[in-house]
Amino acid sequence: MKTILLILLSAVSLFSSNGYAADKTPLPSHGIDYPQGWQTWSSIAVSHRTDNNTVRAILGNDVAIKAARSGEHSPWPDGAILAKVVWKAGELAHWPKAIGPKDFVHAEFMFKDSVKYADTYGWGWARWVGAEQTPFEGGMQVCVSCHTPVKDNDWVFTEPGWFPTN
Repeated sequence: MKTILLILLSAVSLFSSNGYAADKTPLPSHGIDYPQGWQTWSSIAVSHRTDNNTVRAILGNDVAIKAARSGEHSPWPDGAILAKVVWKAGELAHWPKAIGPKDFVHAEFMFKDSVKYADTYGWGWARWVGAEQTPFEGGMQVCVSCHTPVKDNDWVFTEPGWFPTN
């Protein structure tokens, strides 16, 4: 698990330095503005989805990181933003027993604001697809439907990883 985390965090650095042009802000998704600076946020967890062969780095803004590290994330506090950076999984060229990020798929976000997003259970969902960061057009209801199985976990699939304090 530690190896996968290191690989994913390295990929986040590569994406932020070689990815989408900083001078062209993507259009809003579901009426939500593209969150600036998310590429430098800290890690909350990693995941590997075997159903669609993707690996993910789950990042958070300062509010989300504080909640994750303190265990105060059930429910997540207003102001928390969770980012999920998704790549197709593939064998690493120089380490064939390991999988890591290959083609970038999308970056998706959950914005916690219990008043603003009261109609969607306190969360605003947004996704930007591909290297071009094209707004996802499926509608926020697609996100809500997918997250319904974890409604009793404040609509969040992610289980924050433990980080040592020293």
